[in-house]
Amino acid sequence: MSVSDIQPETNERRPATAGMPKLHMAIFAVLFVVLAVLPMLVYPVFAMKVMCFALFAAAFNLLLGFGGLLSFGHAAYFGGASYVAAHASKVWGLSPELSIIAGTLAAGILGLAIGALAIRRQGIYFAMVTLAFAQMVYFFALQADFTGGEDGIQSVPRGSLFGIFPVDSNEALYYLVLAVTFGGILFLYRIVHSPFGQVLKAIRENEPRAISLGYRVNRYKLMVFVLSASFAGLAGATKSQVFQLASLTDVHWSMSGEVVLMTLLGGVGTVFGPLLGATIVVTMQNYLASMGAWVTVIQGVIFVLGVLLFREGIVGVISKWLKRPL
Repeated sequence: MSVSDIQPETNERRPATAGMPKLHMAIFAVLFVVLAVLPMLVYPVFAMKVMCFALFAAAFNLLLGFGGLLSFGHAAYFGGASYVAAHASKVWGLSPELSIIAGTLAAGILGLAIGALAIRRQGIYFAMVTLAFAQMVYFFALQADFTGGEDGIQSVPRGSLFGIFPVDSNEALYYLVLAVTFGGILFLYRIVHSPFGQVLKAIRENEPRAISLGYRVNRYKLMVFVLSASFAGLAGATKSQVFQLASLTDVHWSMSGEVVLMTLLGGVGTVFGPLLGATIVVTMQNYLASMGAWVTVIQGVIFVLGVLLFREGIVGVISKWLKRPL
């Protein structure tokens, strides 16, 4: 049996690795247009925060929704990349794009080190191992000299893109963040709909059968873990440029919890679900900030209602109604 034998079929009998469906093309086109004009409607920094967390949630969804691996420590890659990118900009004087690349590479290397050990366990044991390593990263960020301890790395300079185009203003930086986020999400989409993505789904659905077919399951698990960590790092590195700050909040365990909430609320295993989930959570945090600690309570209520009313997530339920994958 080959990979094509285990690929799910759509209503159009379309191979899962074929070109992008027209519905998905239309959604991406509308999404791009909306994001392009969004800074004219809302505060650009808020819009950039939404995009960074949408990419973060999409990266986490690659691991959980398509790889079937639940990580409680994704803040390690998000926050670790944020620190590296901020340090590269402020101390090394690198340009924004090089700082973001440095943070992404650091997250990928960290993901490789942690993933090589974590994939030896399954289920809740895998999740707890990732949480334990994430806590180690948190305490390292708290104690290390270059991270600034509880103060973090502040006043990160934005510099000039390629040393030519200044991105000091929020408006100029916005379109860099748009390019990074949109490009990252499209790349993740391509991974999911590639033969590699189909093998991941097969492993998620029936790992013993995938092993019997000759696939090196642990190798695929490690690859998806590193890819997910790298894209989470890309989101974190970009966020450090937006807020000109890298702090302990980025590596705290609650950040790992937030990305789980975003993904579950939007729809695990869907392409557009994590994007919607991230938008809802960040919007609540932004516009309900004046309510203080009650924001957490409201988030909890919305999450419970979401689980009760939308068992597959918001986009998952819509996809079920339309009978088309979203």
